[in-house]
Amino acid sequence: MTIRRLFRLFSSLLVFITLTGCVNQEKYPKVQDNNFRVIFDNFNNSDDNNILVVAHRGDWRNAPENSLQAIKNAIDMGVDIIELDVRLSKDSVPILMHDKTLDRTTNGKGKINNWTLDSLKTLHLKNGLGRITTHKIPTLEEALKTTKDKVLVNLDKCYNDFNKVYETINKTDTQHQVILKAYNKKYIEVKNDIGVYLDSIIFMPIINLDKQPKAYQIITDYQKNTKTKAFEIVFSSDTSSVLSKFKEIRKNGSRVWVNSLWKSLNAGYDDDSAVINPDSIYGWHINKGFNMIQTDRPQLLLEYLREKGLHD
Repeated sequence: MTIRRLFRLFSSLLVFITLTGCVNQEKYPKVQDNNFRVIFDNFNNSDDNNILVVAHRGDWRNAPENSLQAIKNAIDMGVDIIELDVRLSKDSVPILMHDKTLDRTTNGKGKINNWTLDSLKTLHLKNGLGRITTHKIPTLEEALKTTKDKVLVNLDKCYNDFNKVYETINKTDTQHQVILKAYNKKYIEVKNDIGVYLDSIIFMPIINLDKQPKAYQIITDYQKNTKTKAFEIVFSSDTSSVLSKFKEIRKNGSRVWVNSLWKSLNAGYDDDSAVINPDSIYGWHINKGFNMIQTDRPQLLLEYLREKGLHD
C-alpha cells in the first residue's frame, strides 16, 4: 500500500469520526469499510485529482459479464465503481442481465420476462468467448450484498422499472452507493418520473452531445435544480464546445464520466487503442477534464493511473 493511500485512509477516518455525529445520515452515511470511505469521499469531491475507475459489467474478461465473480474480481482489483445491468424476470424480480434476451449470455433462449426467477436460476452464464460456465445469473439483491460498502454501483437498463428496483436497494440498505442513470432526459422529465427517489440515491444524467444540441443548458439546469454528482458524456466527435466546459462543471459540484468502451462513445479514444498506447487514450480523456472513466480494461486503466499518481 502506498504512502499516499495510507494518508488518504487515515484522513478519511478522521473525517468519518468528526462528521458522523453532525451530518445527515442520508448525505454522509456511516460506513465501516475505510476503502469504501475513500471512494465515497473521492466521488463527492468533484474537482480533485483522483480519476475514478468504472468496471463495465464487472471484470467480464475473466468471468462472465454481470456475474458475481466478475463483481468480486473488480472489487479485488481496486476499482471505484462497478456498472451493472438490471432486468426484471417474469415474476418481477430484478436480475443482472444486459440484453432483453438470454441467448447471447446464457444457455437459455428467449426473452427474460418470459422466465420466472426459479427457471432463470437453472441456467448457466457464458463467458466472453460464448462458452458455457458454471456461473449462474445473479439477482440484484445478491449483487448489492456482494458490493455493500465496498464500491459504488452504477445501475443501467432499469430506469423504467426503478420502482421495483428500489425495493431491492432499500431492502439491502445500499441507497448511498447506487448511481442510477438515464439517457437523454431533461431534469423536469426525471423529476416527474422518479422524483420521489432523487434525494435517496445518486442520479447521473447521460448527455449525448450528438443528439442534444442544447447539452450545456441541460447540464446547467440539472446543477441549478439538484445536486447532480456526475454527468456521463457521450460523443462521436470531439467538436462540441461542451468538451471545453468540464472545468466549470466540476467546480459546480459534478464529476464528468467518459466511456472508453468503443469508438462511437468517445470520438475514437477507446480501450482497444489504449492497449497499444494507454497515454494516447486515457491521457487524452484526463487532459480534457474527465475524471471518471468507464472501461472494459479496468486492470490496464488502474495500472496507468497508479503510475501517474492519479488513483488512490
